[in-house]
Amino acid sequence: MIRSAALLIVVCVLIGGVGPAHAEAESRPNVLMILVDDLKPTLGCYGDVHAKSPHLDALAARGMRFDAAYCNQAVCAPSRFTLMLGAHSTSTGLYGLGSHLRKLVPDAVTLPQYFQRHGYRTESMGKVFHIGHGNHGDPDSFSVPHHHEKVIEYVDPESTPSGELTREEAFFTNHRVADNNSLPRGAAFESPDVEDNAYADGRIAELAAARLRHAKQRRQADGTPFFMVVGFARPHLPFSAPKKYWDMHDRESLPMPVVKTSPLDSPIEAGKPNGQGEIRNYFPVPDKNSPAAIDDQLTRTLIHGYYASTSYVDAQIGKVVAELDRLELSDDTIIVLWGDHGFHLGDHGFWTKHTNYEQAARIPIFIVAPGVTQPNSQTAQLTETVDIYPTLAELAGLPNPTGPQSIDGVSIVPVLKDGNARVRDHAYHVFPRFGLGRAIRTSRYRLVEWSKPAAPERDATYELFDMKTDPNETRNVANEQPSVLRSLLQILDEYPSPHANL
Repeated sequence: MIRSAALLIVVCVLIGGVGPAHAEAESRPNVLMILVDDLKPTLGCYGDVHAKSPHLDALAARGMRFDAAYCNQAVCAPSRFTLMLGAHSTSTGLYGLGSHLRKLVPDAVTLPQYFQRHGYRTESMGKVFHIGHGNHGDPDSFSVPHHHEKVIEYVDPESTPSGELTREEAFFTNHRVADNNSLPRGAAFESPDVEDNAYADGRIAELAAARLRHAKQRRQADGTPFFMVVGFARPHLPFSAPKKYWDMHDRESLPMPVVKTSPLDSPIEAGKPNGQGEIRNYFPVPDKNSPAAIDDQLTRTLIHGYYASTSYVDAQIGKVVAELDRLELSDDTIIVLWGDHGFHLGDHGFWTKHTNYEQAARIPIFIVAPGVTQPNSQTAQLTETVDIYPTLAELAGLPNPTGPQSIDGVSIVPVLKDGNARVRDHAYHVFPRFGLGRAIRTSRYRLVEWSKPAAPERDATYELFDMKTDPNETRNVANEQPSVLRSLLQILDEYPSPHANL
């Protein structure tokens, strides 16, 4: 059990059987981090009655579910940098898909590097750091080479009718032409009758199970604990999932968008260019140069694809956790389930991520820490992605991390012990568009300040949403509630000036 780690260290040192450093490594808990791309809280354990997510629901029931968790930036690469560095993108300047960690923060100690320095074998597979759009991840973070897999993947030949490299495949394989938008588009979804391992996530689940078996052998042989990061691609577009997962859902009963227009009185910076962004890189969605909207029939199919893809990844995660149990590693392993950001499904007329709104910023987090968390526990503690780094360090009995990058997260171990405990009263997140939108999310309100780095202080536009009376964020009330606006701006002013690498 985790709580017995310190006692084991003392006992081993006193009996003189092993040296202190080796004893510490042997007594540390293992860590299994499960990262899921584009996963919002559309899960049964979060009350979504349409979701078919039995394995994730069961995993949440093992420990603590975080009901008010937020990413620090709703786009793949920056969100993963915040996880691995414990630092806001406004601290590092890592705002973009093509941002290079070691160019901007060359001496950073990532979360897995920190564990490696304390005797852990660190390894990764699947979608961990973002690879693509000019980004090559961070090989320095792991003890062994990262196992990369596809994000954009098709089985059905009809999904790539030209047979050529598609637009999104090119972006995700760092293949550049003069204009990637000139490349053909692949399908937004497919549902062939194939086995789970026809797609990357099925193969990653099989590899993770094999790696766990090897990890147990190493632990038995020399006491080395593991820090394993397993990244899954679905429900990221395209919604490529075996037919059986599509068949789990009644297409006609799935929820359609409630609000299809941008919030009233919100600034242009807050929206998405052309309304939908990356989804226009897939057919039969209208292309970027088309003014056509996504009609209701296609909206329903895309929503069906998202739910089917979530059910598919749920089954793969279930296989990994089942192998952990079969190997009798569960009692000595911390498990973290994290979604990198949320996902718009036609709400506000938006698709995918890239906003500061609730649908893009809110994420699922589960933490299972044997001896610390209680089964079936949950909390309303406002939590950020950056909190995971110091939390895992404390759970493993490691010293409090100090960087050299800014460690902006706080340990939520007190919350893991008691869901009513509080370690922060707001969450902070950002998104760059025509400058930078910095957001403060309290239990009731969201403030977003949109400004340009070179602009005079307070030369900005604001969004303020009352999430209690307007949970769908339909109306910006910044001009109607000046006292609330001022109080939240005071919180925002406590943050350092944002890194200007925009």
